[in-house]
Amino acid sequence: MSKRDLAIDLFKSFKTGYSKKFRTVSPVVKKERKNNGDPELLSELVINLIQERDWKSGIAEGTLFTTWSEIVGKEIAAHATPISILDGVLTVQTSSTAWSTQLSLVANDLLATIQKSPSGALVDSLVFFGPQAPNWKKGIRTIRGARGARDTYG
Repeated sequence: MSKRDLAIDLFKSFKTGYSKKFRTVSPVVKKERKNNGDPELLSELVINLIQERDWKSGIAEGTLFTTWSEIVGKEIAAHATPISILDGVLTVQTSSTAWSTQLSLVANDLLATIQKSPSGALVDSLVFFGPQAPNWKKGIRTIRGARGARDTYG
């Protein structure tokens, strides 16, 4: 009695659509056989893949991030960068707190511009925050409540 190599059996069953265990044709091969081997357009395959796996929102977010400068303009894009979209809230990091304040004042107009953009991202509100303060924590051991390097000077 020889040992069966499961990896080879799985590869053969995937390649042929034939499973020794159930002796049925896999659904992937059934779908391909409907077309009788006729070639399909690559664009149709990609569109079907996007719809089957529900990737439309992720693609819309990626489009918004890549076309950010065209959507909001070069001046705003030079000082504001989109960070994430979570539950319809677009988080934007600005180059300074002044830019954060100015953009929060025109947030309604900016939101309308983003919603009209062809990216298709679902954005309901905007959140702006300025640059992050420097972090004094160095290394793996830190003291809770410590004020950083200032604690070591007299």
